[in-house]
Amino acid sequence: MLRSEELPDCFYYQNKPTFITPNTSTPNHSLYLSNLDDQKFLRFSIKYLYLFEKAVAIDILKYSLSKVLVDYYPLAGRLRPCGGAGDDDKLVVDCNGEGAMFAEGFMDISCEEFLQISRKPNRSWRKLLYRVEAHSFIEIPPLVVQVTNLRCGGMILCTAINHCICDGIGTSQFLHAWAHVITKPTLDLRIFPFHSRHVLKPRDPPQVTHTHLGYTKTTFKDNIHVDINQYLQSQPLVPTSFTFTSAHILRLKRRCIPSLKCTTFDALASHTWRSWVRSLDLSITFKVKLLFSVNVRKKLIPEIPQGYYGNGFVLACTETAVKDLVTSNLHHGVKLIQQAKSNLTDGHLRSMIDLLEDKNVKTDICSSLVISQWAKLGLEDLDFGQGKPLHMGPLTSDIYCLFLPVVGNFDAVKVQVSVPECVVEKFEYYMMDGLDEEENGAQNGFI
Repeated sequence: MLRSEELPDCFYYQNKPTFITPNTSTPNHSLYLSNLDDQKFLRFSIKYLYLFEKAVAIDILKYSLSKVLVDYYPLAGRLRPCGGAGDDDKLVVDCNGEGAMFAEGFMDISCEEFLQISRKPNRSWRKLLYRVEAHSFIEIPPLVVQVTNLRCGGMILCTAINHCICDGIGTSQFLHAWAHVITKPTLDLRIFPFHSRHVLKPRDPPQVTHTHLGYTKTTFKDNIHVDINQYLQSQPLVPTSFTFTSAHILRLKRRCIPSLKCTTFDALASHTWRSWVRSLDLSITFKVKLLFSVNVRKKLIPEIPQGYYGNGFVLACTETAVKDLVTSNLHHGVKLIQQAKSNLTDGHLRSMIDLLEDKNVKTDICSSLVISQWAKLGLEDLDFGQGKPLHMGPLTSDIYCLFLPVVGNFDAVKVQVSVPECVVEKFEYYMMDGLDEEENGAQNGFI
């Protein structure tokens, strides 16, 4: 058995990865990226880690990937700056069919041993995804895959999918399409990818008709804002992870006084935001923001077509004084979150897209907690023919908060975020205080 959380080294079967190209010819053109795709805030890869009890043959995974890349051919292309050689330029996808990077390896560990340490990521997990040598973000292939076979006959699948090309819904759609090619090879894809991003083109000229709290051109230097992000980046960070069962969530909703109808996300986001702010001991005069992802595919007029796998989400934003957030119960935060969601009308979203034509506009993360919703996307249901995963989650932990699915429990949500080492105990206390009273701590799931 493993005596620590450190994973053993990964042995690669070949000295370097191979490239999987589409197995038939695909369109060769430049794919326009929308202003939602091309935000500097999204210039990274979404990194998933899956643990499966039984491995799928490497040849099958490679062949099926080459087939699905015919439909999802932009993922076999490369990002390119539109106007020059710099990363600051508008990006497009050069759909040139160069292929996805595919690495295969072996690790001397069992599924059981991995599950023992899988409640939160640690730095050694990075061994499970091939490190691409690149000078800049745009030099990294949009899709990087590593399959690691385990001593027990299981496998770990890690994927890095470029966030400028796909959002969470898009990545789930692609991964399920890949699995579909293996499990139902004679049937067409259930959802065909919609490639064009012109449905989200800005107006000409741009018309910024609304206020957008989540964006700024400057860093706040006044006396009511503090650069929390800068503070967090300067501290040693520790991953934390909390599993909220349906019973926990019901108790949270009951803390909302006066009572109001709210979703699981509303209650959990309000509770997490409040706990995070309380643990940081901020001055009560400071203002803090919450940014959280909202799928807007059905909020635009006309709706974004089915199969759209680009960034069809925005970060909704709300703001309040620390005093109002920490001295009130969950009701205050829930009302703010619900109002921020209701603000996302077609007019507001079109104004936001137009605002982003100005490349000096940046996502305001200096005084914000950012929550990304990975639950309810079907990510945990991925099946390549040998059963659903034993574990699904991110490869790394960050200061951005993730709401994750819980394998085998659709109604539960795992909350994961890294916080400064000096506030971990306080944050854990505020997150789970009183929620396990009836369960005697049986399923608190916190680290």
